[in-house]
Amino acid sequence: MKHSITTGFSFGSTSGIITTLGLIVGLHSGTGLKFAVIGGVVTIAIADAFSDALGIHISEEAERKHSTREIWEATVSTFVFKFLFTSTFIIPLLLFRLSTAIIVSVVWGLSLLSIINYLMARGQKITPWKAIAEHLGIASVVIALTHYTGDWISTLFK
Repeated sequence: MKHSITTGFSFGSTSGIITTLGLIVGLHSGTGLKFAVIGGVVTIAIADAFSDALGIHISEEAERKHSTREIWEATVSTFVFKFLFTSTFIIPLLLFRLSTAIIVSVVWGLSLLSIINYLMARGQKITPWKAIAEHLGIASVVIALTHYTGDWISTLFK
């Protein structure tokens, strides 16, 4: 796979999964409202995908070692992968009660993250379990922090 597409895939998918997990867990514990969680996911799928794509665009430009075509490939692929991976979290929200959808989404997100990290580690010829453990650990911290932050915020408005 081309470097520019790999950049977009690795960044967009990972950011999409971790950001969306944090968002849905935080909004669930903060509001308990299904429409708020779905609205948050749709917002992240659009706004954060554009934001991350611009961030990759500027980062790739700053390296001064990529062609204009490579920069745009990384930009567009970041947007596409972030949007697609984020959008998959809407499915459990539409199919299940909110509390069940959150559990399904966390399992889905951590599974996707594991698979992506496994494939990337194999491609880099490094031990997959280290990359998987590291990134699942980071995702778990995000999930825990956003859950407790949502709980805290919900107490402010009771």
